[in-house]
Amino acid sequence: MEQERALRVLEFTKIRERLSVHALTDMGKAKCLSLKPYDDFSDVLHALDETEEACVLLSYLGGQPLSGFPDVREQVALAQKGACLSPRALLDVAACLRAARAARSALVRDREDTPILTGMASRLTTLDGLENDISAAILSEEEIADRASAELFQIRRQIRSANERMREKLNQMIRSSSFSKNLQDSIITMRGDRYCIPVKAECRANVPGLVHDQSATGATLFIEPMFVVELGNDLKQLRAREQQEIARILQALSDQIAPHAESVLLNIELLAHLDFAFAKGLLAREMHACLPKMNTRGYIKIVRGRHPLIDSDKVVPSDLWLGDGFTTLIITGPNTGGKTVTLKTVGLFTLMAQSGLQVPAALGTELSAFRCVYADIGDEQSIEQSLSTFSSHMTNIVDIVSNVCENDLVLFDELGAGTDPTEGAALAQTILQSLLDLKIRTMATTHYSELKAFALSTPGVENASVEFDVESLRPTYRLSIGIPGKSNAFEISRKLGLPERLIDGAKALLSKEDIRFEDVIANAEYHRQIAERERQIAEEARKETVHLRDEAEKLRREIEQSKEKSLRKAKDEARRILENARRESDGIIRELKAMKKQAQTPEHEVQRLKKRMEDGIEALSEGLGEKSQTNFTPPKSVRPGDSVEIVHLGTRGTVLAPADRNGEVQLQAGILKMKAHISQLRLLEPEKPVQSRVLNKASAARPAVPMEVDVRGMNLEEALNAVDTYLADATLAGLNEVSIIHGKGTGVLRAGIQRHLKTHMNVKKYRDGMYGEGEQGVTIVTLK
Repeated sequence: MEQERALRVLEFTKIRERLSVHALTDMGKAKCLSLKPYDDFSDVLHALDETEEACVLLSYLGGQPLSGFPDVREQVALAQKGACLSPRALLDVAACLRAARAARSALVRDREDTPILTGMASRLTTLDGLENDISAAILSEEEIADRASAELFQIRRQIRSANERMREKLNQMIRSSSFSKNLQDSIITMRGDRYCIPVKAECRANVPGLVHDQSATGATLFIEPMFVVELGNDLKQLRAREQQEIARILQALSDQIAPHAESVLLNIELLAHLDFAFAKGLLAREMHACLPKMNTRGYIKIVRGRHPLIDSDKVVPSDLWLGDGFTTLIITGPNTGGKTVTLKTVGLFTLMAQSGLQVPAALGTELSAFRCVYADIGDEQSIEQSLSTFSSHMTNIVDIVSNVCENDLVLFDELGAGTDPTEGAALAQTILQSLLDLKIRTMATTHYSELKAFALSTPGVENASVEFDVESLRPTYRLSIGIPGKSNAFEISRKLGLPERLIDGAKALLSKEDIRFEDVIANAEYHRQIAERERQIAEEARKETVHLRDEAEKLRREIEQSKEKSLRKAKDEARRILENARRESDGIIRELKAMKKQAQTPEHEVQRLKKRMEDGIEALSEGLGEKSQTNFTPPKSVRPGDSVEIVHLGTRGTVLAPADRNGEVQLQAGILKMKAHISQLRLLEPEKPVQSRVLNKASAARPAVPMEVDVRGMNLEEALNAVDTYLADATLAGLNEVSIIHGKGTGVLRAGIQRHLKTHMNVKKYRDGMYGEGEQGVTIVTLK
């Protein structure tokens, strides 16, 4: 009885109503509306874990994974007894099976953080055959599919054929010029399920048949012609057969449900509980709630707790703790200051947590599981029982004191109010002392100064207060533990315009002890507010520091990203330039080979140009001419015959003609003629003349080029560069078949090299090595 009263007084019933809004099914809503705190601590923890898993799955899946379905327990029970279910009932059963299949598909995953809900979903039974049979046979509550059975398909085909024959005969009749004079209109109409034509009343004798209806004036008779009557009777028999076949199909589908009735009923129970669990998760998301830590030692710590029934834009978060250094908390302060809300918040949080619901507070919140929560809040005086406000409160208090035990939570609102203040304060102090002696967790709100003094002088009892802004005459709703509240009656009265003489007179009636006590409270409150403002300033400074740090970190990341982007761009440009140089070198090699075959160029000249080309490519690979492009002074002018370095290409050349008006110089670089700007040239010492000898191909000394190249241990880019250089050497040396050793490994080098060989200008064909050659660890290349 007391627990039910606490659920009502603390407005837990409204929480259940908000919870039920998130349920999809009537059974889920019923579970929400019947939710109560669990008595066993293990049940509390299990329920909270279940809610947390629902929150995790809602975030992972992006929303509610369940679909709604009707309660079909009654229909399944009828099917077990052999009854024939209606199309609507069968469609509802199919919807239930579909919901079970969808839930199992969405929830049964390889997840280790949701064992409760995943395990529950894995117990769902999917009956795809039954679901598909019902869905295929029944299109809607009023329509059975033609393909529900072969017999039904045949019957309906015959019905359509009979209808067509009758309409065809009637159309022939009304189109007849000799017969149409008997008709009021040349149309075919239906009366009941019979085909009729509108005949003039005076022509009744000319149209033999059955009269099924007449117009309001009696001028028109709706007659079924006699030759159609027999066809109509046949059609009626076909429709009767159709209904019999539909009844047979429905009975067959109902009979299919009976063997699986237990599985369907278990599915319904599991789906209803899953619906309830996800409703708890959705409510937690709506309230921005957190999972509280639970204990059984009566310790409560609420971090930035918000009453869930107050608008989230208006509620003021508060911090509160109880049950560690003290077991009784006395809250004082002005009316409408938030004392009762604080009391209800603690009680409601406790009930919610013990019911498996998360609470709207910050991480770090810890709550205790109590045997019972007692609450004496609000004015519940009864006219029928002739109870005053004080009597009503005292009746509740008597019940509480008589039944309370150590593992309970007791909440008193305005303890001792409604009677003589002196006697009320004495009673309140005695009640609180008795609960303190039993170590019962107690919270009470009051205006009595005697209870403030009691809290200051009694170990195990602590004062708390709600703030009030005297300047604006409005409460701030902030709770401060450790400082008793001041009534502020004189200040409020002065602000409202009460004459000063009356206020002074009232002060004179107070005892010196009361005045000193209020002054001490006022001084403590003043310094507390100053400390609070300084704390807020420090917190704002800390947030600003964190913000600046985050901005600096963001800027650093942006600079790093920009640097990486620039580096990638430079590397891409380097690859492009290197590729251009490689293509140019391939062209030089082709020309050199042609010249070598014709014996027009000395061999040492060929080798010197080749060496210069390789040096240029190497310089481009290492720094794209960065070393050459720095620390040099371009010449002011050049003369024909001067030896120069073409800096951006990293190669040597001879000046053929001085710079033109655009600064372009004509050069001879080996066998190539080209132009370069004078700013890209550097004068070199002239080379010593080399006496040339004409060597034919047979007598030319060929360089010693190995028959294989080993690129194991290189990355793909390094390997491709080495292969290109080697193939150029092998081609100039006149080799026919060479080997590239790349190893087996992961196959990256082999695939990349062979892909490159497909388009290589010097390669005629290639193949994997055979047994004894290295197999797939070697590629054999035949040169052109």
